[in-house]
Parts: sequence; structure tokens; C-alpha cells
Amino acid sequence: MIGFIRRKKLRRKAEEEALLHISDTPESVYPFIATVIDELQPEYIIHTGDLVDNIKLERRPELKHIYEGGLRKLARILKGSGAKLYIIPGNEDDEELLTEFFGESLIKPGSVVEIRGVKLALGHRPEDVIKKEADFRLYGHNFRTIPRGLNGLKNINVVFLPGGRVARIGYPTGTDTHRGYKLWRGL
Repeated sequence: MIGFIRRKKLRRKAEEEALLHISDTPESVYPFIATVIDELQPEYIIHTGDLVDNIKLERRPELKHIYEGGLRKLARILKGSGAKLYIIPGNEDDEELLTEFFGESLIKPGSVVEIRGVKLALGHRPEDVIKKEADFRLYGHNFRTIPRGLNGLKNINVVFLPGGRVARIGYPTGTDTHRGYKLWRGL
């Protein structure tokens, strides 16, 4: 357990709390996310949408029952962490099911929340947060980079609060393929 944290240099100071930011997660990365959560023990977890990103509900609504199964698995991991959750719906999500699984943890895209004195703009798309006044803008959806932005599609982001130190953890090899990307768009 300590090995992963040591390898990624994710040690925190006694006064720090950890915020974990993820986005656009295919089911294939759920075990990796569970390991990161188990070892890091974050106080806060923010998911910025497309929780079951291997199922593209926007284009294939008939796969809702498969999406629901994946959502159930991820909800078990996230809720079992004991962390305070913030869940932002993405374009591939079903808001009714998100409400069923995550209830009051569901946050409207474009919301700004303050955690330990740090303002965070939360959205799925970069456009949801780019004009928001915040210390950090958390989003996913595509590979675009914006000022003060943390893109949860590119990396798992760890923000140590209240100082705002950021560490990035790469997703496992093959994650983009499981998301349906053959190549990073825009490169």
C-alpha cells in the first residue's frame, strides 16, 4: 500500500487534506481508482462526468442497463471511500440514475464550491468553467487545456488542501482506448 504512494511522491503533510479529481472513467480503470483511493485516503473526491465512459449513452441510449451496472460498481467504490463526494454529470451520463446512486452529491456543471478556503469551479466541459472565478477549474470531456485548469481526462489530479499543491497520476495504459479514443484528439 505505501509503495504506490511513495512511488508517486504523494506524501502529505500532517495539516493537509487530499482532494482526488477524476473524469471520463471507463469501467476498466475502476480497480486502479479503487487502489489510488485505498492508498491515498482522500477526504474529497470530485468526478467531473462520464462516470461509465466506455458506454456512450448520448449515442447509444439502449445501453442504459449496461451503464447502470457500471455506475453501480463505481458508486460502491466512491461511496465506500468515506470521502465527501462531488459528482458532476457529463454528456454520456443519465442524470436520473446519477441522482439515484449519488443523491445530494450531484452538482450542477458550472458550480463553484469552496473547500478549505480553495475555490473550485466544477464542470464537465472546459466551457462550463473557463469563465468562472476560482483557484482551480476542474473538468474533463476532451483534451483541451485552460488557464488554472485541471483536466481529469488527462490525469487523475490530487490537490493537497489548503495549500493547493497538485500532483498528477497517469491513468493506466489503454484507458483512452477503453474510452473510445484511438489517438489523443488535437495532437
